[in-house]
Amino acid sequence: MGETRSLVTRGQFVRMALYSAAGICVGSIVAGARGNLADEPIGALSHDLKAFDWAFVVDTTRCIGCGSCVRACGIENHVPDQYFRTWIEQYEIDEDERIHVDSPEGGRHSFQQNRAQDKQVVKGFFVPKLCNHCRNSACTQVCPVGASYHSPDGVVLVDRKHCIGCGYCVQACPYGCRYISPVLGTADKCTLCYHRIHSGLLTACVQACPRKARICGNLLEPHNPVSEVLHSRRYSILKPEMATNPKCYYIGLDLEVI
Repeated sequence: MGETRSLVTRGQFVRMALYSAAGICVGSIVAGARGNLADEPIGALSHDLKAFDWAFVVDTTRCIGCGSCVRACGIENHVPDQYFRTWIEQYEIDEDERIHVDSPEGGRHSFQQNRAQDKQVVKGFFVPKLCNHCRNSACTQVCPVGASYHSPDGVVLVDRKHCIGCGYCVQACPYGCRYISPVLGTADKCTLCYHRIHSGLLTACVQACPRKARICGNLLEPHNPVSEVLHSRRYSILKPEMATNPKCYYIGLDLEVI
């Protein structure tokens, strides 16, 4: 397990904004683990955090389950072994219309065999998952000390200095996106690579995806890639019945996905 990093706290927002305006880059990824891809800038950013409303799009029709996103995220964010900020699930539907779901090691090393085994697979696809950064997040509502909170630019974060590791947020999240870090003893999850997006860089998983199945962007910009996709494609969200208003949108999501 590598060294750990502190998440952005409320008091660091202003400093982070100044960093982004100055163009200071932090948190680069080991090149070999990301297919020797160079960091790709996403353009100059305003210093006003309220000018952003970050969201994420996953195109399941493009995902091939290669695991590059999972590996890149793990390295960039020093995620402990056997824990995941993002992962990939494989869905297979057999000839008896039974659904088989598998995610060996979070899909880190791709998928080697069919879970359906002796049954013929009539349909199969991959679904990447991560924190949905919900507008009505359950995790922030149950936190007894306010350690889970919404940033001014629409990202759900954890203040490690205040988190007591009670696990209430882990239990409350309907998407299974949180865990208690065995290294820090505090809650952890996807932060949309907050240190990267406010340095004008793509998230680690978006940068690493060879099929461009992932997009991260600002909903307040009408010509942002995320905004353009949501205005031109049909999309779905996970667990709409939970009324969390998630900001992780899916293209081509099958009804069988749970």
